[in-house]
Amino acid sequence: MLKLIRIFAFLLIAILGGLWGLAWYLRAPGEAMGDAFLRQLAQFGGADMPAPSAGGVQLPQGIALGGAFSLQDLTGQRVTERAFAGKLGLIYFGFTYCPDVCPTELGLMASALDLLGPDSARVLPMLITIDPARDTPEALADYVSRFHPALIGLTGTDEEIATAARAFRVYYRKVHPPGASDYLMDHSSFIYLLGPDGKVRQLFRPNTPPETIAAAIKGQLRQL
Repeated sequence: MLKLIRIFAFLLIAILGGLWGLAWYLRAPGEAMGDAFLRQLAQFGGADMPAPSAGGVQLPQGIALGGAFSLQDLTGQRVTERAFAGKLGLIYFGFTYCPDVCPTELGLMASALDLLGPDSARVLPMLITIDPARDTPEALADYVSRFHPALIGLTGTDEEIATAARAFRVYYRKVHPPGASDYLMDHSSFIYLLGPDGKVRQLFRPNTPPETIAAAIKGQLRQL
């Protein structure tokens, strides 16, 4: 029995090593090794995982992010996933009291939109707050105006925010740093690129260069 386990372990290591080597040889320009390896692993298992475009993580087949949500803009109007009809969406989940990560990622989004030129009109950028207790529509409107004129801020009830976050598998929770007088929000930090159906087509890791984001958006716009 022990001999069979050793043989199985050796074969598994050999297969994974071969897939890693194949991923290195076949990876697309700009594709991370981890993404290339997962693509080869998915194909080996019978799934079809398209190669990510440079810098953007494309989701494996069968994994869906995004979908229905209903939130509130500055005017009190309801905004849903139907707002993306005929356009692409660019979404970030954050909060206005965020000291560093959120301003950085929103700045990258804004720079990517500027790089798109006239094509930016075909993209709807949003900041969805994870801190509705403090982020009123007025506070969000003032905050997003510092980054890009097209960027809109959305808020809602705790339940509405939680529903939207679940659809995008966003992690967030309230934390109280030692010695601080107020709380912060610990959260995941991805930028989501959505299709007209409100489903995520690609996502971008923190600190993805705006040139990479803009190139991925242009690639998706060509498919509309």
